[in-house]
Amino acid sequence: MVEKCNSFGVNGMDGYKVEIEAAMQNGIRAFDMVGLPDAAVRESRDRVLSALKNCGFKIPASHITLNLAPADIRKEGPIYDLPISIILLKLTGQITSDISDCAFIGELSLSGEVRGINGVLPMVIKAMECGIKRIFVPAANASEAAVAKGIDAFPVKDIIQLKNILNNQETVKPACTTNSKNAKEKEIIPDFSQVKGQFEAKRALEIAAAGGHNILLIGPPGSGKSMLAKRVPSILPDMTFDEMIETTKVHSIAGSLQHDGLITTRPFRSPHHTVTPVGLGGGGTGTIKPGEVSLASNGILFLDELPEFSRAALEVLRQPIEDGKITISRSGQNCTYPCSIMVVAAMNPCPCGYYGDETHKCSCSEVKIRRYLNRISGPLLDRFDIHVEVPPVKFQELRSSELTETSAEIKKRVNKARKIQNERFYGTKIQCNAKIDADNFEKVCIIDKDAEQTLKNAFESLGLTARAYDRVLKVSRTIADLEESEIIRSEHVLEAVQYRSLDRKYWQLG
Repeated sequence: MVEKCNSFGVNGMDGYKVEIEAAMQNGIRAFDMVGLPDAAVRESRDRVLSALKNCGFKIPASHITLNLAPADIRKEGPIYDLPISIILLKLTGQITSDISDCAFIGELSLSGEVRGINGVLPMVIKAMECGIKRIFVPAANASEAAVAKGIDAFPVKDIIQLKNILNNQETVKPACTTNSKNAKEKEIIPDFSQVKGQFEAKRALEIAAAGGHNILLIGPPGSGKSMLAKRVPSILPDMTFDEMIETTKVHSIAGSLQHDGLITTRPFRSPHHTVTPVGLGGGGTGTIKPGEVSLASNGILFLDELPEFSRAALEVLRQPIEDGKITISRSGQNCTYPCSIMVVAAMNPCPCGYYGDETHKCSCSEVKIRRYLNRISGPLLDRFDIHVEVPPVKFQELRSSELTETSAEIKKRVNKARKIQNERFYGTKIQCNAKIDADNFEKVCIIDKDAEQTLKNAFESLGLTARAYDRVLKVSRTIADLEESEIIRSEHVLEAVQYRSLDRKYWQLG
């Protein structure tokens, strides 16, 4: 006699269906598991048998063979405890109902309690696509599972409750998403009105937010670089539903969801400069986990003290910044995670931090400054669309009672510019000006003759690379959008070039 049960696994961002088959034969008592299970899955045998025994269920004294299909995909983690226990109860007649339209995922404790797991949302979405009507998940993951529409997700506390539900001895309502704001939304987000002075830096950050551009803040210690960066989320456009789903899936897979249900605010990730290449890009032993670049997807990756990061870690960023995704390859496994990020980085101009400062004398030699700046490669530097100088704030500005713009006022202009971009790129995969590809470059970045001459002069005098040329035009396009201009004019190019000249000021030493 053979019984079947549906479950799911996760590979990268997507779930995949796993059909669990069990056969019971007369003979010496044994429990064989096939279908390419890893060590955690093989250990399910002991967890499941102990949980069933401790809950008072009958354990078959027969030779049981369990198959996890498809057999060519490696099954990982403790997520198959629950379906394995269900198939055994079905095999021994302790569950009598039809479970062909059901799926089960969850880890069991030795007492039969169902524990929470990672990656529930992508598995539930895949179950819905496969035509599954009901999926039973740990109670701790119920709100997350309820995000997927078109499938009933039922919370399960323990194996006894699930047996009673399937045998129609107990009823439970499908899980629903909570209306409460998540933990990040409950926090008071810092506002730009709290920043004294730094009008040029705030203007540059507004442009960066409007076009999704990467930005590098350069200035001495205490000038407010980190303070400015932490306020950027307050002016970013609201997330679309697709972005919320994608972001929630990434955090679900990583096991970093800090609340129930959907992530509705853009992530802000700020890894320490000691982060490893694997921590930044993703990977690890066993299951390939998303790194900081993916956890920041659809939001901001803030890199404070940029030159202090290891060269190997920084080089991980180069391709993902361009492609908006990162592919991690391991033996027999490839995973692709999204990383559509806006990179905000901050750094000092030299080791002591006071090179070019009018109020403090720099104590660094030219060799030290060159060595410090050379920690950032030219190709990585070119991937920052905007470089802006953040000078020390003057005393008069700190004591000023003049009211400055709030984040809400800046966000209105950002949203207006993003609306123009959404209409421009409708029907394409391009989300903002920073992502303009080669096919759309010429027809989107239309400039007049004066602007073309200005751009030519800047290109020749500053020695810009081809990539830097593209960045200047993209930033010019965003500045024009903020002014609701269809044509890029000379003043737009001049302002964009201003945000590329800073690297020539500092990197001329190198």
